[in-house]
Amino acid sequence: MSEDQQMAKIYDPGQVEEKWYQYWEQNGFFTPKVEPEQKPFSIVMPPPNVTGSLHLGHAMDNTLQDILARYKRMQGYNTLWLPGTDHAGIATQAKVEEQLAKEGTNRHELGREKFLERVWAWKEQYGGTITRQLRKLGASCDWSRERFTMDEGCSKAVREVFVNLYNKGLIYRGNYIVNWCSKCHTTISDIEVEHNEREGNLWHIRYPAADGGEGVVVATTRPETMLGDVAVAVHPEDERYRHLAGKNVILPLVKREIPVITDEYVEKEFGTGAVKITPAHDPNDFEMGLRHNLEQINIMNSDATINENGGKYQGLDRYEARRRIVKDLEELGLLVKIEPHTHAVGECYRCSTVVEPRVSRQWFVKMQPLAEPAIKVVQDGDLQFVPDRFARIYTGWLENIRDWCISRQLWWGHRIPVWYCQDCGAEICVKEDPTACPKCGSHHLQQDPDVLDTWFSSALWPFSTMGWPENTAELKQFYPTSVLVTGRDIIFFWVARMIFMGLEFREDVPFHKVMIHGLILDPQGRKMSKSLGNGVDPIEVINQYGADTLRFMLITGNTPGNDLRFHFEKLESTRNFLNKIWNASRFVLMNLEDYQSEAKEQPAGPYVAELTLADKWILSRYEDTVQNVTAALERFDLGEAGRLLYEFIWNEYCDWYIELTKKRLYMKENQSERQTAQRILFEVLEGTMRLIHPFMPFLTEEIWQHLPIKGRTIMLSSWPQVEGYRNEQVEKDMNVLMDIIRAVRNIRAEMGVAPGRRADILLVAPEKDMLSVLQSGLADIRQLAVAENITILQQMENKPPQSASTVLTGVTVYIPLKGLLDLDKEVAKVRKEIENMIKEQKRLEDKLGNPGFTSKAPEVVVQNEKEKLDDIMVRMRSLKLRLSDLSEELE
Repeated sequence: MSEDQQMAKIYDPGQVEEKWYQYWEQNGFFTPKVEPEQKPFSIVMPPPNVTGSLHLGHAMDNTLQDILARYKRMQGYNTLWLPGTDHAGIATQAKVEEQLAKEGTNRHELGREKFLERVWAWKEQYGGTITRQLRKLGASCDWSRERFTMDEGCSKAVREVFVNLYNKGLIYRGNYIVNWCSKCHTTISDIEVEHNEREGNLWHIRYPAADGGEGVVVATTRPETMLGDVAVAVHPEDERYRHLAGKNVILPLVKREIPVITDEYVEKEFGTGAVKITPAHDPNDFEMGLRHNLEQINIMNSDATINENGGKYQGLDRYEARRRIVKDLEELGLLVKIEPHTHAVGECYRCSTVVEPRVSRQWFVKMQPLAEPAIKVVQDGDLQFVPDRFARIYTGWLENIRDWCISRQLWWGHRIPVWYCQDCGAEICVKEDPTACPKCGSHHLQQDPDVLDTWFSSALWPFSTMGWPENTAELKQFYPTSVLVTGRDIIFFWVARMIFMGLEFREDVPFHKVMIHGLILDPQGRKMSKSLGNGVDPIEVINQYGADTLRFMLITGNTPGNDLRFHFEKLESTRNFLNKIWNASRFVLMNLEDYQSEAKEQPAGPYVAELTLADKWILSRYEDTVQNVTAALERFDLGEAGRLLYEFIWNEYCDWYIELTKKRLYMKENQSERQTAQRILFEVLEGTMRLIHPFMPFLTEEIWQHLPIKGRTIMLSSWPQVEGYRNEQVEKDMNVLMDIIRAVRNIRAEMGVAPGRRADILLVAPEKDMLSVLQSGLADIRQLAVAENITILQQMENKPPQSASTVLTGVTVYIPLKGLLDLDKEVAKVRKEIENMIKEQKRLEDKLGNPGFTSKAPEVVVQNEKEKLDDIMVRMRSLKLRLSDLSEELE
């Protein structure tokens, strides 16, 4: 092998990754053709927002998808991983409005058309950031089919769906209480509201009786909304207020008479048991108002200031209005008391502004007819969640779902395809822009100014991206998709909506499996956020450690559906693993220079000489790994698949088999044994590279290209198969030899025998079968245990003098110590170490017995001290046993 063909001494991901990604993409390896005879496998990427850059959640989500795509591609499936981005209505509009504010202008001064031109320009400039970063991650997407939720095809699909649902009566417009964000100036859906615990107050306010009596005291967390009160409600069985039911009280400050009503919704135990009813500003009050036919009085503007219905408080911000109202009530003697109260406050998921419930005329999707079939397909098993516990969460939400508010008061997004005739008042909902009113012929038409919720277009993603409503070849081959990979936080936002839209418009599920993963948390278990400053930039991680290190770290050490804590220490250990693979591969290749192999796409065939026990063992372990990794991938347990690969490569192939072959590789006089070792080293390495390729695409491609094998790329090579080398007896026999080698190493370390000093070993095995196993492994034991003479006996009456021993299953190991170490010196050293341990034990016991320490120190500090004490006790037992052995030898 020439120098330019040799592997570099140190793996440099920076040099390798860009080279191979360009090679894959330019050669079209990610781009499947429609092949009706070939079995399909397809995934649609959850479309990231064009506003964003890659974060760790994206990195994990797309790594999981890429592993599945690369795995299925190697299995021979016609694999499509379809990428794309989302227009992200609120978020993108906010970004452009921030730009305009810096320029001293706003969207209203620009006008809708000019503003949208600016948004499209922004999208063109920044919208490709995340897709460029996904390439750095190694995502094997079909970029030739990349889609955008507002491209022409997706927009056509949105129109088709809206008009169809409208004509079926499943989309309607009506007054309803919605969540209003006064900063984003738009409605947001229930699941876009984040509820956070906040410290607040419960104000107790007296509403005097209209007949001059004491009236009733109500308790509220929002005194400013009393300006829109239309009733006071009590529970029908509450004896305290039975005399007031049906009578009127005076609304303070406004001086309007309002009735006292009874409703079972009222909690008798909360506050005073009497609640103020403001239908226009509370969702529960809204429902109660409908039941009792109460008026809806809106007291707020869209910017959360008080409007003309607020009297003298008009123009005040809601919180300033609250302060003044409380002050005025106090002066009137109507503020009974204020008590601290912690309660959940709804906040906008985009900007964290406190959401204002507000009655507004909006567009809604009627959910019950769509939800029922979406529940049934999961209950019937036609669509499965992995892990299946998320199916209960999904069905529970759909069983209690409210109608979906789909209109947003934004300019960026899919415009609602409804026009209003300015002459006859007709409402026109059509797929193509109308030029005249179908009722009166008027040309005075005005389109609804609102746009659709971003999730409306995202709900169509699995089929709109494949060309629907046209019946395309892609739809025929790749829909339904095989699996959806997504986070648990958007099951309601996105997953459920895709399912009911797929059933409604394609009469089939959009995917057969939903693989749910958890969130990435910081080392303390907190969600990563800008406010906490605990976020990690995956691009910086890739630049420092390489994409394969980040990928493997993100998918290992975790079980499906659970959150993952991010530790930089884990990145370091993962990088060590990559270096281990690199160094092992480099060692193997350096010893293959004279290896005569038939260069072919997949190694197979008879071996040139009889296999040793170690050869048979590594082939058996390799095939067991193939079988178990494949099974783990099939059940979407990618973390377990990664763990199995780590254990096999590091502990079995590198630490054991490579070490066991070194002597044979250096046997120039026995070419047959040397070639056998070479071939098995090569074939297991090559197969293992294919096995771990989906997890570490760049490293494996670089190594595979140096191997003596034909093929354009490892990503199009075949997935490893089981060929019948699995042998449990071979593995049991080899484990005996490995246990002996470990035992000898432990004894040498415990007794302080110099690493290079060869020692005699005595093995006693009563069973005949064990004797033959030991005989076959003599050379391996001698090599790895640094042995001089090895004696094998079936039985022995007395323990050899001056020896250390270990009892294993079926064999006892003895090492004569005479001549290996100074026993007197070793005994003195052990006794000294025991004395030090006793002192440290007492110090820790005194510390942990001190209530001043255990009650005041952080729990983690106390636990660390307990663990230190436990470690000392274990070490003490070991030292005392060792002292006993040494003392016996001196007698």
